[in-house]
Order: sequence, then structure tokens, then C-alpha cells
Amino acid sequence: MTDWLELRRGDLPLIVSFPHTGTEIPPDIEERLVSAWFARKDTDWWVDRLYDTARELGASTVRTSVSRTVIDVNRDPAGGSLYPGQATTELCPLTTFDGEPLYLAGREPDAVEVARRRATFFEPYHKSLTEEISRLCAQHGRVVLYDAHSIRSRVPRLFDGALPNFNIGTHGGRACAPSLIRSIERTCRHPDFTQVTDGRFKGGWITRRYGVPSRGVHALQMELACRGYLAEPTEPLTPHNWPPAFDSTRAAALRGVLANVLRACLDFARSPPGELR
Repeated sequence: MTDWLELRRGDLPLIVSFPHTGTEIPPDIEERLVSAWFARKDTDWWVDRLYDTARELGASTVRTSVSRTVIDVNRDPAGGSLYPGQATTELCPLTTFDGEPLYLAGREPDAVEVARRRATFFEPYHKSLTEEISRLCAQHGRVVLYDAHSIRSRVPRLFDGALPNFNIGTHGGRACAPSLIRSIERTCRHPDFTQVTDGRFKGGWITRRYGVPSRGVHALQMELACRGYLAEPTEPLTPHNWPPAFDSTRAAALRGVLANVLRACLDFARSPPGELR
């Protein structure tokens, strides 16, 4: 593919998308930023490591190594807000989740620059997703697209209080079959974790764009609260305490649930048509 776009093709009716785990920023963009740490602050830290089971199972994975600060491949390319009336970030974000400016004054990307980044990074990512969906649908007739994310448990600008551990986004039930939603909800039940479906996060552009059950494509987003696998600081974030190193012991319970979630997606994709309601 490219040096920044990673596509691993499997033969199962499951695709796992990693749109926000990248940290790479081209030098010509980084020199215009207020802080390289700010630019990487909202990365979905270590999420691709949480889903090692995807490769072991033989699922397809699509990942960009480019930071979401460069361009967010999970936003509406036309610039529309996914959450009208609520704080969010743009296709080419201008602020962090906490509202801190990302760019030096007067160095923000203009419309021409946004279009260039869209052509360079956004469109190839979605071309890979589209082609992989088409390939696997042709083989299996049905495919699940699982969009993997994480976010800090507390981001007052975006939501009140602490986010549940598992935030299942299905675009209000429009992006996948009810039976898949119920299966994921059952699988996420765990004494140490909380969950919600279509709460603050209802699925981004990827879930909303590709999830068309009538065409055999069932999409959902899983937004994880970072505390389920990281030691989130209780004090203000700084470059010295964020992000914490990946802790496989702390992450073990969550990784076990996520492995079962992917298996549940596969079970659904392989189920007879009459069981999809």
C-alpha cells in the first residue's frame, strides 16, 4: 500500500478499522503546530495492541499511521458535524479535545490545504475500506465492519462525568442489525466494566457511511474509556504523564472481552439470514 497505510487482508467476514492510532505528522505540518504533544494528545493510544486477536482470528485490518491532527479519516469529508450542537473536532482539527489551539496563529490549514490532505490521506484510507468490504461481501454475502477507538474517561468539553468503559455506537441502530447489537451488549457484560449503546458516541463517519444492513454491511464503533487498560492520571495531563506506557497486565481483562466481541461479530456474520433480526 503506502508507508503510512497498513492493510492486512483476511478471508473472514470481519474488518477492523483503526483510524486514530497513528502518531506520524509530516515535518511541513509539524512546524506549524503549537506543540507536537498537543498534536498527539488525542491519539487512540495502543488500541491496535488491544485487538491482537483480530490478526489471530484472520480478520482484515485497516490502519493509518498518520495522526488524526493531520486529517481525521472518521469525519464527514464535506465538513458536516457528526454531533450538531455538541463540541467536536473537524476533518482537519484546529483544537484538541480540551479546546487548546493546535496551530500557531495564522498557520492553520486553509481550504486548499485541507483538500490536499483529503486527497493524500483520507481518500486512500476509504478506498482501502471500500475495496475490502466489496471483496469480502462478494465472498460471504455479509460483513461486519468494526471501528476501534478509545478516549480519555473524562473530557469535560465533550461530555459530563466519566464515560462508560464500553461505548457501542450503531448510529441509532441504523448501521447494523439489532441481533448484532444485542450480541455485543451481552458480550461486554463484565463485573469490572460498564457499557452504553448510542450514548455520547453513536458512531463516526466510518460507521455511518458504511453501515448499510440491507446491502450486507453491518458497521459499529467501539469507543473505549482509557481507564479500562491504562492508568489514567488524576492530575492535569502533561508530556510527562500522558500517554502512560502500555500495561499488558492491566489491559488483560479488557483484551479478553474485546477478543470475545470480535468472535461475536464473526458468529453474527456467519449466521443464517433468518437469525439477523
